[in-house]
Amino acid sequence: MDASDLLRGALLQLSESDTVRRAVVAAPVSRAVVDRYVAGEAVEDAVSTTADLRATNRLATIDHLGEDVTDREQAARTRDTYIALLEALTEADLARYGATEVSVKLSAVGQSIPRDGDAIALDNARAVCEAAEKAGTTVTLDMEDHTTTDRTLETVRALRADFPWVGAVLQAYLHRTEADCRDLAGEGSRVRLCKGAYKEPESVAFQDGADVDLSYVRCLKVLMAGDGYPMVATHDPRLVEIAQALAGHHDRRPDSYELQMLLGIRDLEQKRIADRGHQMRVYVPFGRDWYGYLVRRLAERPANVRFFLRSLTSRG
Repeated sequence: MDASDLLRGALLQLSESDTVRRAVVAAPVSRAVVDRYVAGEAVEDAVSTTADLRATNRLATIDHLGEDVTDREQAARTRDTYIALLEALTEADLARYGATEVSVKLSAVGQSIPRDGDAIALDNARAVCEAAEKAGTTVTLDMEDHTTTDRTLETVRALRADFPWVGAVLQAYLHRTEADCRDLAGEGSRVRLCKGAYKEPESVAFQDGADVDLSYVRCLKVLMAGDGYPMVATHDPRLVEIAQALAGHHDRRPDSYELQMLLGIRDLEQKRIADRGHQMRVYVPFGRDWYGYLVRRLAERPANVRFFLRSLTSRG
């Protein structure tokens, strides 16, 4: 395990620390830092950022930040925010044909509520899917830590009975993911493949970055050879090249898969990919609960740590 793997582990540990969370959120962080990775706090901010992306031929998927909700009313508020977002996207003519979709964490819409969490999350996600269908777009269910993987995939399957376009997310650092890719590589299945951004035990996840990369490539091979719609979420230039080579090997049209990157990371490369006629979708988070998201993004790309630490000490 090299230094970047150790740094990643330390950052993921920080993402779970309430003490560190309170200290960082209360610090005089330069707004420019959060703005680089987060669209803003309100629906209007997310719509504005998305309009800017669409002006450069990039697609978008929007995530309302928040997770581990244990209150039914808060889960309902998150659901309603997504519905309002989809209505605003429709009014701005940004959603049609899936140009802008939404990403939903089930723990944000009730999955973590004791006893009835899965049913509450399914009902709330279904309401978001109904709004998305009305807007002419899609929904992808984000994946969280490994303890929720089976429950999340069960919800994906339940929703696909009425909304076959619902997307699933699979995380390459889990040992199980190659098998999950085989299960989900069928016709019409939308699957986002990412590396994974939670601190997981060695019993269920690869710990070394090189092993995660190898798993990612194995999973890519399965998805590109299948009949589904792969969504390749990575900033790694090598993996982008491998994905495009595999797409060519399997005679995939440019509209039969897409590349995805996060808001604020490799912006020029995102534009270059889009300008070359490939589908590039940008993950756009918005909302007040930015801390956990931001720290996990830093863990995925430790080179961003210096930028963030400079901002913590800046008063400008």
